[in-house]
Amino acid sequence: MASAAEQMAANFSWQGFGKATELKQRIWFTIGLLIIYRLGTYIPVPGIDGAALRNFMDQAQSGIGGILSMFTGGALGRMGVFALGIMPYISASIIVQLLASMVPALEQLKKEGEQGRKKINQYTRYGTVLLALFQAYGLARSLEAGGLAHDPGVFFQASVVITLVGGTMFLMWLGEQITARGIGNGISLIIFVGIVAEIPTQIAQFLAQGANRGSTLLTLGVIVMVIAVITFVVFMERALRKIRIQYPRRQVGMKIYDGQSSHLPIKVNPSGVIPAIFASSLLLLPVTISTFSGSDAGPVMSIILAYFGPGQPLYLLFFAAMIIFFAYFYTHNVAFKSDDVADNLKNQGGFIPGIRPGKRTEEYLDYVVNRVLVIGSGYLAAVCLLPEILRYQWSIPFYFGGTSVLIVVSVTMDTINQIQSHLLAHQYEGLIEKSQLRGKRKPGSAKPRRAPSRR
Repeated sequence: MASAAEQMAANFSWQGFGKATELKQRIWFTIGLLIIYRLGTYIPVPGIDGAALRNFMDQAQSGIGGILSMFTGGALGRMGVFALGIMPYISASIIVQLLASMVPALEQLKKEGEQGRKKINQYTRYGTVLLALFQAYGLARSLEAGGLAHDPGVFFQASVVITLVGGTMFLMWLGEQITARGIGNGISLIIFVGIVAEIPTQIAQFLAQGANRGSTLLTLGVIVMVIAVITFVVFMERALRKIRIQYPRRQVGMKIYDGQSSHLPIKVNPSGVIPAIFASSLLLLPVTISTFSGSDAGPVMSIILAYFGPGQPLYLLFFAAMIIFFAYFYTHNVAFKSDDVADNLKNQGGFIPGIRPGKRTEEYLDYVVNRVLVIGSGYLAAVCLLPEILRYQWSIPFYFGGTSVLIVVSVTMDTINQIQSHLLAHQYEGLIEKSQLRGKRKPGSAKPRRAPSRR
């Protein structure tokens, strides 16, 4: 039987959407900031040889350069001020969350509520600056080594570092503003818009390469595979494992309420797209530096790429291992904390039939989540590794897949759910305003006349 929220969502109308003034303001605010982000991808870093960069990226588009350009919304291919993207912030978040689970002082901050969360966010910003400085300096040296700078030297390196670090910090601020005052998760939407903006170009290149090869069946097969992957991702993102929750009979005032039965939904993939983003951000840094360094890469970087380059067995194994690790880590530390859930059930008087409240409930929830994550993490790894195998094992020029599909589908579903939540809240407010409740009469208004009593 559908819930009241599901019934109200089914009765959605454009007229009701037009009356949701706050929601429309949030949507326009989000669109405006995303447009600013897209404009920033076309502002070039000072001192770059534009002609040499275009020639280089045309050659690199057939390889890893196409993937890097897609993840940065084309800013890396144009060497815009947002060329580093939001990846330094994501990498800093990974490091801080890992430290928070190992360092007692940071773990205590997580338990201090809003103040502790603000301090952890501040540490994440400091880490973002440090990582952006390191990545920007490495990218500046790589640009010099690749012959893409007009006037190589200290001034060029300083200008590149200052511009790229400032662009990353501005993107981080945009993401926080979208999350607080817009709709959806700001960081995820920035990555989402960057990927979506490059999809038409990548599709056109894929179709052109398929036409040149004369392989129509291969092109149709890849298109069917993309549709199948999107369908599979939507199915897995909506899949749930429901745990029955029983509430005993209770007395409130003079009324006695019978025991109720509900369920606790656990997603097959509670961490969403976060593990794929974390793993990709860690793997793209050495590849980015080696792409712009060309043949001038050092011996250490050459060894790393020889064993951990895209398509290599160790690269695929390491990619899958990081996705699985981050799926478990993020779920247990952020997405689904079994100890908090067990405490909330105990405080509300609920229990799982056959399981004692408290510690035993926490152990049972860990048992269920760990086994559900076997399917969830395996699904994430399979979807993310699919395009890597197609590109480098069978030489299929396919860039939009795996992590990109996962990010686009997950962010779209999350944003739609938030829009529906705002619409439901607006509908509830409308119902309350229309209802004739006591105390809702405006001050100074005349009391309603009573009908004359019959004698």
